[in-house]
Amino acid sequence: MPAPPRPDADALASLLAEKLGPGQVLRDADTLRRYGEDLTEVPGHPPDLVVRAHSTADVQAVVRIANEHRVPVVPVVAGLNVGGLAIPEHGGIVLDLAAMNRILEVNEADQYMIVEPGVSWADVRAKLDRDHPALRFGYSFSPPHTSVLCNCLMDGLTNLSLLHGSTGDWINGVEAVLADGSILRTGAHALSPAWCTNSPMPDLTGLFVNFQGSTGIVTRMSVQVWPNRKFRERLFVLAYDIDQAYAFVKRLMREEVCDDIGGVTWPLMKLLFGQARPLYRDPAEPLVALYFDIASNFWQAMTAKKEIFAQLLAEARAAGGRFEDPLDIRDLVRIEPRFVAFADFPTRFDFLLDHPGGGLTWIGSYGPTSQWEAGIKAGMRIMEERGFPPIVVTRPMAGGHFGVLRLITVFDKRDEAEVRRVRALNEALADLVLEKGFVPYKTPGWVVRRHAKALDPGFVRVLGAVRNALDPNRILNPGRWETGG
Repeated sequence: MPAPPRPDADALASLLAEKLGPGQVLRDADTLRRYGEDLTEVPGHPPDLVVRAHSTADVQAVVRIANEHRVPVVPVVAGLNVGGLAIPEHGGIVLDLAAMNRILEVNEADQYMIVEPGVSWADVRAKLDRDHPALRFGYSFSPPHTSVLCNCLMDGLTNLSLLHGSTGDWINGVEAVLADGSILRTGAHALSPAWCTNSPMPDLTGLFVNFQGSTGIVTRMSVQVWPNRKFRERLFVLAYDIDQAYAFVKRLMREEVCDDIGGVTWPLMKLLFGQARPLYRDPAEPLVALYFDIASNFWQAMTAKKEIFAQLLAEARAAGGRFEDPLDIRDLVRIEPRFVAFADFPTRFDFLLDHPGGGLTWIGSYGPTSQWEAGIKAGMRIMEERGFPPIVVTRPMAGGHFGVLRLITVFDKRDEAEVRRVRALNEALADLVLEKGFVPYKTPGWVVRRHAKALDPGFVRVLGAVRNALDPNRILNPGRWETGG
């Protein structure tokens, strides 16, 4: 049976306003334009209308109407994802979940919290600092007002990912609205009043992780928190050679000394100091800045960890590595206040978000740390050859079982020629990381389409079967993980 014709925007707005109230349905041109684009080079497309949900019941009402009339629904919170994942490519409804911003529970004894989609990193930090100082959470590099729940659903990374892996691994379970408007709860809470684990239930939570909103709209999530540490220090070490720098990182990441380890290449430092498009590095300048978080509840343990750190750095130098002496972030901030952006999380990197032209994109990927050096050097070379600053961010994850390779580009969205160059650059970088064994995370639709033939046929078949079972009318964020299966 052919699908019924989609109602026009006026009729759709009337249906939704009748259920939710007219104040929650937005149709003015400026709003539609803002919700139809993001910071990336991905072409924008306006929705037919925007709905602001205040509750799970609101989400259910919207999804039921959309499913009945075959109207696409794209969930969004802050709209700052840099994979183009919330652009409504097929029009329809953008469902704004930002007003659903309650931290519903913090269970200190069992170390978890329950959050709605609009809960931000800043919200969590303020709540824990004020009411639960014995607990801590991990924080990403994304701005403080962005969504914790969305980051977890897309396997994001934080300053505790060396210890605990990607944030998708922290999820104890979710409440999700399915395409027919019904509710599914996963994890132990499907049976137990306690929502402290996803085990030993069949892992239905995975049906929503990395599916980019195409299998259901998550309205609640239980996510792990951890004991806070009394002492913490962040050290920066400047290095002059990629191979030497990452040999040191790999040695250290296996020793359980650090809570967090990361690296950023030289253009990021120049952006911090106000250079709009840093393309030149003096050979005498450091190539990469490494940072290390060391934390403990006991000063004796802090002392021992710092001694191990110093010993391994001395060994790296004795092996021929060129490293500057470690600098404490507190000293760096006293010397240059702009380093406060790296002092604590969550933080806002103004120099990436507020530059003229406003464009920001990346090829972020997870993969084998054995291929880090080759991937970093090849990625930097491609970016430099195409006239872009070679900004690379790295981080070991889950004790070093895999690592982050993120290649970042800032650009002028107003310049159509530059936007085309950025698209070509990202295609080349996506090809590169896959060649090195890395897989793009928060995977843009164009990457899936470009490399669909390389996907395992069984994966494609089951992925399609899951999508068809949960959303037979394909209304939920269509265009995501479309592989032809």
